[in-house]
Amino acid sequence: MLEKFGTDVRVDMKGAIDLVTEVDVAIEREFRAMIAERFPEHLVFGEEMGGSATAPEGLCWVFDPIDGTTNFAHGLPIFCSSLALEVNGEAQVAAVYDPTRKELFTAERGGGAFLNGKPMRVSSQDTLLESVLVTGFPYDVHSRVAEIVGLFGQFVGRARAVRRLGSAAIDLCYVAAGRLDGFWERDLNAWDISGGALLVHEAGGTLSNFRGEAFSSRGRDVVASNGRIHPAMLEVIAGHARTLAG
Repeated sequence: MLEKFGTDVRVDMKGAIDLVTEVDVAIEREFRAMIAERFPEHLVFGEEMGGSATAPEGLCWVFDPIDGTTNFAHGLPIFCSSLALEVNGEAQVAAVYDPTRKELFTAERGGGAFLNGKPMRVSSQDTLLESVLVTGFPYDVHSRVAEIVGLFGQFVGRARAVRRLGSAAIDLCYVAAGRLDGFWERDLNAWDISGGALLVHEAGGTLSNFRGEAFSSRGRDVVASNGRIHPAMLEVIAGHARTLAG
């Protein structure tokens, strides 16, 4: 990533505003070759070359070669690689690497979460007014402005600040590290959130879907927080949903 960052890389379109670069594809191809050599019986679910869209039985590596491709393609240094090893759809090991900051976030289920080998924990903020939140927008946001930006506005009116970084994996890592207090986003894929969700869990945080139900990496939406502000975040989301329903 760093070798190609800031250079004239080829960019293709997967949707109106959904980009993929030649670097995304090259990294995933290299990763798949490595897994095929070391663990030929394992499955791989990657952003650029597909895999099982539903959680498969057994061992599956869930991989995003570049999370934050739009940032990467535009020369913004906020992107990472995200990896999780799932067993029957539940992440057991995770690693997210941010090469521009040389930060490696790792976790093992039941073993804690770490930043460059040092333990990390979620924040201790108690209220939304004390909290800095983060979110992302789906690629079809142009057709859903009232829904997506409306909810953003609801949180802006309740929190100390709301950020939009452009990488769901980094968003989750920053909640796990206590840099941010909560994260919400919908219409995500497993490769965006599987690794980061395990980091939040092992750092002492709370995860759910928008309805407050159990988190699943295949569930398409996530609320992640330090736990203390989780009920308040769900309340804001539910209130906005009622407003949209009229």
